[in-house]
Amino acid sequence: MIRVNGREHEYIKDMTIEELIVALEYNPVRIAVEYMGRILPRSEYGRVVIADGDCIEIVCFMGGG
Repeated sequence: MIRVNGREHEYIKDMTIEELIVALEYNPVRIAVEYMGRILPRSEYGRVVIADGDCIEIVCFMGGG
């Protein structure tokens, strides 16, 4: 199990952050990802492999006024 935004989720072995973003249907252009306490650059989304017990926060940016 992993934690995404405080909720437990199943994950597939060897899944990357990029694959998780797609699976959870986030728009990768409008988010920031905190992985294990640090903000990930977009360039790392496809390289970081998720492991059991990982904590991930995904923050969506919204326009408005």
